[in-house]
Amino acid sequence: MRINTYMAYETSISQLQSRQASLTRAQEQLTSGKRVDRASDDPAAAARAERALAAIGRADANKRALDASRNSMTLTESALGDAGEMLQQARELAISAGNGSLVDSDRLTIANAIRGLRNDLLAVANRTDGAGRYLFGGQGADSPPLVDGPGGVQYFGTTGEQLAASGETTPLTVDGNAAFLATPDPADPTQPLSVFAALDRIINGLLVPGQTSTQVADIVSTGLGDIDATGANLAQWRARTGEALNRIDGVESRLSQSKLDAQRDRSNAEDLDLIEAISDFQNQQTGYDAALKMFSTVQRMSLFDYLK
Repeated sequence: MRINTYMAYETSISQLQSRQASLTRAQEQLTSGKRVDRASDDPAAAARAERALAAIGRADANKRALDASRNSMTLTESALGDAGEMLQQARELAISAGNGSLVDSDRLTIANAIRGLRNDLLAVANRTDGAGRYLFGGQGADSPPLVDGPGGVQYFGTTGEQLAASGETTPLTVDGNAAFLATPDPADPTQPLSVFAALDRIINGLLVPGQTSTQVADIVSTGLGDIDATGANLAQWRARTGEALNRIDGVESRLSQSKLDAQRDRSNAEDLDLIEAISDFQNQQTGYDAALKMFSTVQRMSLFDYLK
């Protein structure tokens, strides 16, 4: 095959352009720190990076749902703690009402104090998470789920609980009916007793005038049994929210690990090995310099330059 001056010139130009493109690509990689900027750079690695990015997005979404669940359960645990303290105060007032030296007016004062605690307890049972969701609204409630009426406090939420979609289900609400209104009645375990009805029994009993010490003692004894039973039920629900918070911590740890794994997979797929990249850039630079020198030499090899 005969190599003429034009072919040698074109070959030199082609090699120079190829070297320049390789050098530019190596420079781009060093600047961005990415081995794969476009799918065409490495289709298989780009696909792995996309899958890892999707996993990171899912982990972030699950983390937001988990944070909502933690906030709700923290507030619920606090509310149940407040409810327990109010019941304890009502218990202490009921005990003081059993003092035989008290008169009707004294017991009226104690009954009013217990009624105030009852109303505060109802407000606690209708607390929200700050975003409009009722902590004890069960599967959903657009208005306060526990409503006081002539027949006592009734539950107008949907029994059950809302769950956060965080990969592993965690609660957003608690069943207010089960927590506040469904304690087995100590007098008849087949019937439910609400914490509000327990307080109402004591209040109504203390408001009856002219009772003997024995009658008052019976009211106080029965009332203490009711308070203890409903208080134990609230304590169980508080323990359940504590367990939910512990489980949320475990789920968060697993989510963090899955996100870390996905970030590592993405990095392995598309990130640049700087040491290798710097070495490659230097090699490309050397090759480009060589191509420039070769092109300069070929330019001087034409017949016209020789005739000069």
